[in-house]
Amino acid sequence: MSAEENKPKGPDLANGVALEDIPDSGMLEGHVGDEAVLVARTGGNLFAIGATCTHYNGPLAEGLLVGDTVRCPWHHACFSLLTGAAVAAPAIAPVACWKVEQRDGKVFVRDKAETKTTRKSSGDTPRRIVIVGGGAAGFAAAEMLRREGYDGTLTMISSDDRAPYDRPNCSKDFLAGTAQADWMPMKPPEFYKEQSIDLRLRTEVSAIDAKARTVTLADGTDIAFDRLLLATGAEPVQLEVPGADKKHVHTLRSMADAEAIIALAEKATRAVVIGASFIGLEVAASLTARKLEVHVVAPDRRPLEKVLGPELGDFVRKKHEKNGVVFHLGNEVTAIEDKKVTLKSGRTLDADLVVVGIGVKPRLELAEKAGLKVDKGVIVNAHLETSAPGLFAAGDIARWPDRHTGETLRVEHWAVAERQGQTAARNMLGRGAAYEAVPFFWSLHYDQAVNYVGHAEKWDDTEIEGDVAKGDCVVRYRKAGKVLAVASIKENDLDSLEAERAMEKETA
Repeated sequence: MSAEENKPKGPDLANGVALEDIPDSGMLEGHVGDEAVLVARTGGNLFAIGATCTHYNGPLAEGLLVGDTVRCPWHHACFSLLTGAAVAAPAIAPVACWKVEQRDGKVFVRDKAETKTTRKSSGDTPRRIVIVGGGAAGFAAAEMLRREGYDGTLTMISSDDRAPYDRPNCSKDFLAGTAQADWMPMKPPEFYKEQSIDLRLRTEVSAIDAKARTVTLADGTDIAFDRLLLATGAEPVQLEVPGADKKHVHTLRSMADAEAIIALAEKATRAVVIGASFIGLEVAASLTARKLEVHVVAPDRRPLEKVLGPELGDFVRKKHEKNGVVFHLGNEVTAIEDKKVTLKSGRTLDADLVVVGIGVKPRLELAEKAGLKVDKGVIVNAHLETSAPGLFAAGDIARWPDRHTGETLRVEHWAVAERQGQTAARNMLGRGAAYEAVPFFWSLHYDQAVNYVGHAEKWDDTEIEGDVAKGDCVVRYRKAGKVLAVASIKENDLDSLEAERAMEKETA
């Protein structure tokens, strides 16, 4: 980034701006010294906080004001205007909060405000909490427990070989080579020590006893708990064809998986991606960025049609084809050899690297063995509590009652997992918070992001606003006249935020 591009935007707020320059129920981006600052005017009050989202540095001034919060246009992180706290994932870290002065028709921002948001534990707070799972939901829960003032014993058990990291980036920038390994951790190593989180990596749980309130590890160790969060996530569906176990064949779920694919990609020239899922297509884009020849094989008529419909499916396909990806749709892989794959059509494709992206399945074994109610996921109530009191579930395994659709949903989205982890944390402390967030995810295809809010497994009507071919559109998915989901492809997506807000106001 050049010095010119790095210069703060907008007026110098220390010198003051006219009150009339800040629209009512609106925002103005300026700066104090070299720091970008957002001034918001809402409800007759003025607020000032840092103007840059702490998730991926999105511009908050282009986002949406909702009450005393502002939401980022990129990935829907939400910040308090009162304190700067990150009140909803995917952002975890707060932005700075600034003092606002008003006199003689002008608004001045000069000094940062000190804020204290930590809550103290109450007398009936559980003393021992165990989190099973070190992914999005587990990490967000642990962080929120400490942020909420929980000072009891906190143990996080993870089968992964490293502390929680930014998993969505494994198929995006990290795999493409534009994000370094040191960008990936959710928090630095010292965070867990400073917050007294007993993080146990490379550790498997063999059983949970809901009545005795114990977790048994694979080595036989028992850990007692008063409250437990089950956040075991999902695992890739394995391809069952001859040769699927060869060393150059990989799935992508973890950072270790991404590193193994990168190691092969550095020597490979041709790759075959099996499956036109979001993960499969993001892998295709990333491998193309590494200058590999990439072929995608899938039984679908067009990529992502079941999720996005034909119009956006065709748009995504053309985007990949313009970048050199070759599709073999309506086809399947029947065998894999050392340097090639064989398709059902009889054609063979050269392949030094094969990545399988045919879906994931929730890891439900522990929940089933513990006697929890399970039906295509772990059944939870509005507070994310399972059928066993004191045991909660969040993330890819949780099937919760969705207020908007009136159905029970289980979705595999990063932001959903984080927000459920945060809600479960509060409820383990007795806060009684219902999980009511609208599902949201984003997917990146080269320079084009697709944002999706809501959830529509089936729909009977779509409304397209804008121009799909130009990559500037909003698609609404309706069933019986009700909008269940909205997909959009835009640079800074205020439409997606407004759709999210509209869904929050509705009930089934």
